[in-house]
Amino acid sequence: MRQAGRYMPEYRAIRKRYTLLEICRTPEIAVEVTLQPVDQLNIDAAILFSDLLLPLEPMGLSVEFLKGEGPRLNPPVRSSGDIEKLHLFEPREELAYTLEAVRMLKTELVDRVPLIGFAGAPFTLASYAIEGGPSRSYTHTKALMYNQPDQWHLLCDKLATVVTEYLVAQVEAGVQAVQLFDSWVGALSADDYREFLLPHSQKILKTIEALGIPTLHFGTGTATLLEAMREAGGDVIGLDWRIPLDTAWKRIGYDRAVQGNLDPTLLLGPTDRLLEQAAKILRQANGRPGHIFNLGHGILPETPVENIQLLANFIHNQSTRKTTNAHLQ
Repeated sequence: MRQAGRYMPEYRAIRKRYTLLEICRTPEIAVEVTLQPVDQLNIDAAILFSDLLLPLEPMGLSVEFLKGEGPRLNPPVRSSGDIEKLHLFEPREELAYTLEAVRMLKTELVDRVPLIGFAGAPFTLASYAIEGGPSRSYTHTKALMYNQPDQWHLLCDKLATVVTEYLVAQVEAGVQAVQLFDSWVGALSADDYREFLLPHSQKILKTIEALGIPTLHFGTGTATLLEAMREAGGDVIGLDWRIPLDTAWKRIGYDRAVQGNLDPTLLLGPTDRLLEQAAKILRQANGRPGHIFNLGHGILPETPVENIQLLANFIHNQSTRKTTNAHLQ
């Protein structure tokens, strides 16, 4: 998930000096922020520090982050004319700063941990563009989707084309896996997912899979969408905490890996409850190859760093013990 963030004092110190977009656009700072959790937490991979909205600016939207309000995009995309104005671009030029950060991180992380790149999925990007920022009801998004399906598919096709090229460029720069983030996709029913989104996410994931790079397909609120997400693609399907891991994995199929699925708020509570739930998730995985232990969503800003360290150490200890016991048997 999003490893670097407001829960780390070192990150907060940097944010006092730079805006989020300045960090993303300055490779040296993006590298520093990416490495902070790698250096302090007992984790098994680094996740590139960036923002999923970055591709929307070269397409023609203004993106800014307002304190206490989150991202704002102007002008919002509400009509066929707005969609036609959005243009494709060359990510190796327009997002060169991100690719330079990847190349620098490859050197920093050699013989340490792999680097995961990422991008936003079409529904989440389209929702930000249409709503002009965060939303709870996705009123404008769904109105366009239902009332102008041809325009919706045109928009998503543009987004899928841009995201695909962006991820291919990240792979060329050196990431060893990519994660497609669809944070808002849980707003859709399974039928709507298949009709309005599946082909666009599938276009992205199948292209990256053809490169031989592992793909992680992530969303939240997706308990009703798991089969459709599997159909869309992804070597690994992300799970949030709203469904038991063993139930979800059985539905997805054991030929796919899964990632998840601890509730991030458990990191704010008593540590005995935190570790009890972590152990339960491991029992549900039952030692089956292909489970990546992770949170069901990003780490919350209020989270004590020591609780993250405790959890990571606990998971490594339990996983090593299980592997050792299996070898002895």
